[in-house]
Amino acid sequence: MPSIRVVLVEDHDLTRFGVRAMLREHGNIELVGEARDAKSGLKVIQETHPDVAIVDIGLPDMNGVELTQQLRAMQAEAGVSPTKVLIMTMQDDQEVVLAAFAAGADSYCMKDISGDRLSEAVALTAEGHGWIDPAIAKIVLKQVQTNSPTSAPASTVTINRLSEEESQSISTYPITARELDVLTLIVDGRSNAEIAERLYITVGTVKTHVRNILNKLCVSDRTQIAVRALRAGLVQ
Repeated sequence: MPSIRVVLVEDHDLTRFGVRAMLREHGNIELVGEARDAKSGLKVIQETHPDVAIVDIGLPDMNGVELTQQLRAMQAEAGVSPTKVLIMTMQDDQEVVLAAFAAGADSYCMKDISGDRLSEAVALTAEGHGWIDPAIAKIVLKQVQTNSPTSAPASTVTINRLSEEESQSISTYPITARELDVLTLIVDGRSNAEIAERLYITVGTVKTHVRNILNKLCVSDRTQIAVRALRAGLVQ
């Protein structure tokens, strides 16, 4: 199995050294470049074409959101396969989180993440699956609830601004109110048994709702549900 090639863009030496050490503990991850600022980071990414770029949100010359925007524009112009971007930060500020995803970030984690969780986040991000820190998932959930169209029928919540194919699927099969209840508890980290107990339904019914949510959001596991809910257009 080929290694996941990673570039790390982080200006704080201690954090960079720590992340480097965590990544090196996992044999399937190869650190192919590092940078202490956004300009250097963009250059290293262009030169090495990594699978994943781990980018600090608070770089000295431009922030991680701006770096992501520039990277996406440069790669689109060059017609190359886009490097996945994993934003790393100490902030769980709502505006920062939404701006990062709007810029094209694929995943978002906090700097106090463990080595095993970071490895998981990098692997899933490299595979094209968004990864979102549980602390950030609560922000996504809040936005899902806040931005649900008040004019829509009480039984459904419409999801907009997906790809054309996904939009067609979602408009045909909107998220129901009960599925949104289940999604809420999934993001909150509840198991199927806990969801069943909270909603007074059977575990089998919960599994059916989870399967429907996964299909409607076009994702393959529970971790990705919050990410897709954010990037699907529920957030204005």
